[in-house]
Amino acid sequence: METIEKQIRKKLFTLKDEDYKKFTSKLIPTISPDKIIGIRIPALRKFAKDFSKQNDSFLYLNLPSHFYFEENNLHAFLIENLRDYNLAMEYTEKFLPNIDNWATCDTFSPKIFKKYPHQVYEKIKEWLKSNEVYTIRYAIGLLLSNFLDENFKKEMLRLVADVKSDEYYVNMMIAWYFATAMAKQPETTLFIIEEKSLSKFVQNKAIQKAKESRRISDEVKKYLETLKI
Repeated sequence: METIEKQIRKKLFTLKDEDYKKFTSKLIPTISPDKIIGIRIPALRKFAKDFSKQNDSFLYLNLPSHFYFEENNLHAFLIENLRDYNLAMEYTEKFLPNIDNWATCDTFSPKIFKKYPHQVYEKIKEWLKSNEVYTIRYAIGLLLSNFLDENFKKEMLRLVADVKSDEYYVNMMIAWYFATAMAKQPETTLFIIEEKSLSKFVQNKAIQKAKESRRISDEVKKYLETLKI
């Protein structure tokens, strides 16, 4: 009898799109093309939703690692379908060290986390201290997606500003975070930009991204230009 991994892999290959594989390979240069099947995200999410209704999905979630990019994404999407917070967090913490690219990192966001902001925030503070590039990026990404509106706290800006890294994919997420924060929490965020405590790359990239936003006024954009390092 075939293992659950082999069974699912066969099914995933029936969803293969060769053109999309080429597109994905260019988009994610850190992953070998040999590890990319080429499955569009909506199709993979639908597959995950259907698979999550089967008991075998937990056999898949308990696999320690995967070979293909899409297998990792499927794993992430299965976690997203969990409706129990503690279970979703348990599997998330096991999964984070296996994330090896920005795309898997940025598409993974369990909806159940939005119902437990306090608990998730405590985990985020732990993840920001990680030595894993994509665990840090994931933590900042959650602050961006889930904590810039009603759950926002000023201290979050400082937490992100204090992350110092030589890693491109961490620094790009920090810049993206501050550009988005400038649009959603302008008064408190501007202080961070004005003090120029961010690295040169992050400061200038955050300003660049903020200037591309339609939610920020031309007047503020002109002022931000003067704050480049």
